[in-house]
Amino acid sequence: MVIHLANLSGIVLVYLLGFSRIGAMVMLLPAIGDTAVPPMIRLVLALAITFAIAPIIAHYYPAAPPASVMALVLMILKEVVIGLLIGVMATIIMSTLQVAGSIIASQIGLSYSQSFDPAFGGEDTSISNFITLLGTVLIFATNLHHLAIGAIIGSYHIMPPSAGLPAADMARLSVRLVSASFALGLQLAAPFVVFGFAVNIGFGFLAKMMPQLQVFFIAMPLNLLAGFFLMILLIGTMMTAFLNFFGTQMAHFMG
Repeated sequence: MVIHLANLSGIVLVYLLGFSRIGAMVMLLPAIGDTAVPPMIRLVLALAITFAIAPIIAHYYPAAPPASVMALVLMILKEVVIGLLIGVMATIIMSTLQVAGSIIASQIGLSYSQSFDPAFGGEDTSISNFITLLGTVLIFATNLHHLAIGAIIGSYHIMPPSAGLPAADMARLSVRLVSASFALGLQLAAPFVVFGFAVNIGFGFLAKMMPQLQVFFIAMPLNLLAGFFLMILLIGTMMTAFLNFFGTQMAHFMG
């Protein structure tokens, strides 16, 4: 089959270029872009979103066909890069929970597993995975995933195909998002940092007063039990703070 450039005009060109941007974004969006989601599901979802919003975004694309194959390739590459940029931004927002989970695991003692089984890769991900999955479920339960779909349309207001790539603006936004996500991750885990500091100080004094006591074997189960109890108390507040952050940051891409 031979495709002539003259045929790549109008709605056909809109579908092609729109899918280039939307497909790249969907591959990286939270939950949808997870490696556990089969690629075929992501492909079908990207196609469905493209067909749904093509009439809305059609006026952003040129009606005339590209002048050459190289011009078409450059247009597609530009759309893919923009889609990847937005998808990476959403991934950075979700990394907040990974930061918080890693700090919590370290403070309540779950990170000790790497000392006994190096196969973990130097990191225990159980708490991070749990918090990330919980945050993902709550995003869908509270309909915040609509913001991710809205960000797809909003990206055409922020970075229209007719304009150049705002590299400087995207770099500044990336730095701001990384710092904000890391700061929120530290804030979510702050009670566990205080808890871990207090527990370690307490058991340190106990070890000094009773050298014959095997403090390590007593501290580990108590630390875990108290840490999980603290998490039960704070998980609601932590998830509320994250959902507010997610909604605020994704709203910036609404255009």
